[in-house]
Amino acid sequence: MEQIKQLVETVIKGIQEKKGHDIVIANLEHIEGAICKYFIMCQGASPSQVEAITDSIEETVRIELKEKPVKIAGLNNAQWVAMDYTDVMVHIFLPETREYYDLEHLWEDAELTRVPDLD
Repeated sequence: MEQIKQLVETVIKGIQEKKGHDIVIANLEHIEGAICKYFIMCQGASPSQVEAITDSIEETVRIELKEKPVKIAGLNNAQWVAMDYTDVMVHIFLPETREYYDLEHLWEDAELTRVPDLD
């Protein structure tokens, strides 16, 4: 379990490195049938920032934890990129795409933690 929490912290670091904001961590550990232990959601202001955040997460996790995502989907248009680290799913959105899909409310039974934006 400690390894999963370390992965969550490292993903957050990668997001913040490229000024990703509105970070929300959904703890799904106690939800029966959940597809992973944690969902991490954030947003970038443009497709290029969404792509930069994705690259930063991938590089930070690879360097610090020697892990690679199982799959990355959505880079072709970079409006919503999903990164699958098995127990941790990372979603990087454009603001309007995030608002439309509203994943935070999809997992309303989860414990949600909002990470303050860095200045």
